[in-house]
Amino acid sequence: MEETELARRIMQAAPERDLRAESALYLALAPRVRLYGLKHLRDAHAAADLVQDVMMLTLDRLRRGEVRELEHIVSFVLGTCRQSVIDLKRGQQRRQKLLDKYAEDLPLADVAPAPIFETDRLQTCLQRLPERDRSVLLMTFFDDSSADEVARATGITTANARVIRHRGIERLRRCLEGRVYGA
Repeated sequence: MEETELARRIMQAAPERDLRAESALYLALAPRVRLYGLKHLRDAHAAADLVQDVMMLTLDRLRRGEVRELEHIVSFVLGTCRQSVIDLKRGQQRRQKLLDKYAEDLPLADVAPAPIFETDRLQTCLQRLPERDRSVLLMTFFDDSSADEVARATGITTANARVIRHRGIERLRRCLEGRVYGA
């Protein structure tokens, strides 16, 4: 579907969300934002952050009806990319000036290594969770649903949705650590 029509659907759905339109718009525009980020930031991680920031801002503005010319949504997104990169570089320059000035006075920090994210292990652990726990976790973290929304969708109380989510997270953590579910 064309980006303009997707943007229109997102705005018309507000204050509710049209998840299909949002996903389709994301899939259509995120690769362009990523390429822009790679070209101007020259770092894959910074480009991935740019995609997240620009697309979140775009969807938020569409949901609030703040994008005036929907037929120029691609220009809006690329303009947002440009401004985000300018702001990021400006911040980096400020940080570098401060480091150049005060670096000798700063103590060295102990930095713990980043955890290794194992997608296959996560998928295996998710599959081993009880169906209800898995559903609640997926709705919460992948669909970004609130406890109230999860409760309505599953036919349980909001308090129960929170308890299931809490217990599901603990079961998932234990599985990922290899303590439960034979992981």
